[in-house]
Amino acid sequence: LGRTSACGTSGPATTSAEAGFARDMQVHHIQGVEMAMIIRDRTEDEDVRLLAYDIATTQAHQAGQLYGWLAEWRLRQAGSEPPMTWMMRSGGSGEDGDHAALAMGALMPGMATSAQMAELSAASGVEAERLFLSLMIAHHQGALEMADAARDLADHPGVLTFADAVLVSQASEIDLMTRMLAERGE
Repeated sequence: LGRTSACGTSGPATTSAEAGFARDMQVHHIQGVEMAMIIRDRTEDEDVRLLAYDIATTQAHQAGQLYGWLAEWRLRQAGSEPPMTWMMRSGGSGEDGDHAALAMGALMPGMATSAQMAELSAASGVEAERLFLSLMIAHHQGALEMADAARDLADHPGVLTFADAVLVSQASEIDLMTRMLAERGE
């Protein structure tokens, strides 16, 4: 069910896949920005710094876009349901049941724990690079899972285009980070 905005256009409802995706991906991206900024200050490797800068700027921009959608749709930035609820609603288990595997109350897919974030903050040099690359690969894989669910469940053209962009860009970055990690002996 949609809502009508002040402009008279209909937007997604607060419990829609579109709203859930916008809220959860925004939180997910904000952590990605945080990890990227941490490694930027803990490495001397220019390739890692460039990757971190690209991730930070891209995901900050996209988080702003997601924030803007919720504002445009006149929806609260924080939902009343636990994260990832949207992935399991409206037959949201996907055709093969993949999305139903998420436990309510669990971290969103790919999110680093507070202990992992603290470990990254304390690390430096190649150790920090390895940890960042490992955490960011998992983080991107989680984003792919979320974007794939959005493709399955959402109808809003902008959300579908956004999800497609995440699928392409983050899969490419996973390939790059996997090679960078291998170069560092992992």
